[in-house]
Amino acid sequence: MSQTSPPFNAPAARRLREALGMAPGHVAYGIRASYGLPYVTPDTVIAWERGLVAPTGSELTALAGALWCTPAELLGAARTLREHRLARGLATEDLAREVGIDHRTYLAMEERDAWDGNERQSNALAQVLGLSPKAYASVMGLDKRLTELLTSAATARWQPYVKPIAKLIPLAARHIEPALESLHDEYHGRMAATLGWGDSGDTGEGAREFLTRILDHFWTRVRGGGA
Repeated sequence: MSQTSPPFNAPAARRLREALGMAPGHVAYGIRASYGLPYVTPDTVIAWERGLVAPTGSELTALAGALWCTPAELLGAARTLREHRLARGLATEDLAREVGIDHRTYLAMEERDAWDGNERQSNALAQVLGLSPKAYASVMGLDKRLTELLTSAATARWQPYVKPIAKLIPLAARHIEPALESLHDEYHGRMAATLGWGDSGDTGEGAREFLTRILDHFWTRVRGGGA
């Protein structure tokens, strides 16, 4: 399995340690004594806190235990399936069991960062990991399809795309509708402004740039819906 380090929040590690009144040596001792990582020294802890190196998954779990916090408190924003699992402090075996999938099958998915579960397993995964609609779309590999639907909604009529998007991601139609209408209005407003400039030299660059970031614009507009 890949040992790529999760997005570690070095300043948070130092703040949590200092809040407990612990020295780096205390943290290192706790990790060695309780988690069987004999190579962890005070210098290792200091290097983590300075951002010189990030802990691996097992080291992160041990550090969180020594600091009496959850792994999520030591991470930046999770992006991949593995990072979301680590943020929840779950072992691969436990997650696979909760989702109802063979452990080896899950390991292969996490290695490729490509989720292939069925609808029931996907819903279970979202619940176990506490995924927001935005994180769900990213983890499930739906960003490309969602971008296509949003582009069509912005450039054509937005109403027919509410149901397909609601079926694709766990977001209520009441949150999707105003977001799509806003995207549609802004895109066509930019196009109208381009036409109104006549020979100004603008060729619709603003509208095209808007479409290149359509996914970001969508999530900004549905933030109130739990994105």
